[in-house]
Amino acid sequence: MKYDVETLMRQYGNDVLRTAYSYVKDKYTAEDIFQEVFIKVFKNLENFRDESDVKTWLIRITINTAKDYLKSAYNQKVVPMMEFEENMLTSDDDYEKIENQDRDEQVKKTVMSLPDQYREVLLCVYYHDMSVADTAKALNIAEGTVKSRLSRAREMMKNKLEGRL
Repeated sequence: MKYDVETLMRQYGNDVLRTAYSYVKDKYTAEDIFQEVFIKVFKNLENFRDESDVKTWLIRITINTAKDYLKSAYNQKVVPMMEFEENMLTSDDDYEKIENQDRDEQVKKTVMSLPDQYREVLLCVYYHDMSVADTAKALNIAEGTVKSRLSRAREMMKNKLEGRL
């Protein structure tokens, strides 16, 4: 099947951006990685052999690009800009919304606190709705390894979140 970069950006751009953000934890750096990923895709699209799902291929490129950034000398010396959010309550109905946001934020922080190998499988399987097989391809590990890491990650999440929510 033939793909074009514009269609891939429209279809999978949010997945690429979210994956990059989950590694670098900075919106602006994630946007830079997003651009770098799609430049790589543009340059190498003719080399894509349909041996895996195109989404799997894109996520793998994103993960590798983010990891390369984190290992780079530039990243070691530059402090990322932090984003500021304002949460204002405008009515009593917002209380439940804020409560849900707090819970979601706690779950997100807990996922992000896991070691890379466990966080990666959780993000692929639950966040990107990837199958175990596609996750294994994206992370370049065996399917059995994905299953065991997923099981361990779930247990870690359960232990970390017990009593917090």
